[in-house]
Amino acid sequence: AAYEGYGAEWHWSEKKGYCGVSTFSKVKPERVDRGLGSRLFDGEGRVLTTVFRDFTLFNVYFPNGKSRDERLRFKMDFYESFLEVLARARKRGEDRILICGDMNTAHREIDLARPKENRKISGFLPQECAWIDTLLSQGFVDSFREFEKGGGHYSYWDQMTFARERNVGWRIDYFFVSKSLRSRLKNAFIMPEIMGSDHCP
Repeated sequence: AAYEGYGAEWHWSEKKGYCGVSTFSKVKPERVDRGLGSRLFDGEGRVLTTVFRDFTLFNVYFPNGKSRDERLRFKMDFYESFLEVLARARKRGEDRILICGDMNTAHREIDLARPKENRKISGFLPQECAWIDTLLSQGFVDSFREFEKGGGHYSYWDQMTFARERNVGWRIDYFFVSKSLRSRLKNAFIMPEIMGSDHCP
């Protein structure tokens, strides 16, 4: 059930309990799309697009590429397919876009506690970071960095190594917004004090 006053949209994986995304909104979206339009990716329930009168929101759980080479290839192919979906949205005139979710990549050295040790690990590989550079070059801004330029701000910590207690984390969760929406940004922040997951709001 949705929270009182909110409607809910969902996209979940065919494999029960594997992954999924949901968007709660007080205003009913004008259109809802699930997936990227690709049989390769859409069984995993990773993309939920809600189109409102004033903007389009892409809520995305990007793949993790750490487990094996095949998953890294899957992740990079997913990244490229997502750019194609963005391009199609812009062709339709949807130029006020927000992209939120777990990107599974820390963008710059400032976005993870141990960049040198992780440079050859998926999540901070050069090609993954370069993809975020590409996204930004296509007219998006990292909302968090509009307000916070310093380090030590993370949204994910490994539970197995008790990394949260030591703040050895990664900033891999983002809100990217079109430059056309930059003037409407009021704030962007991370809430590490909120427990209950290996990620925080």
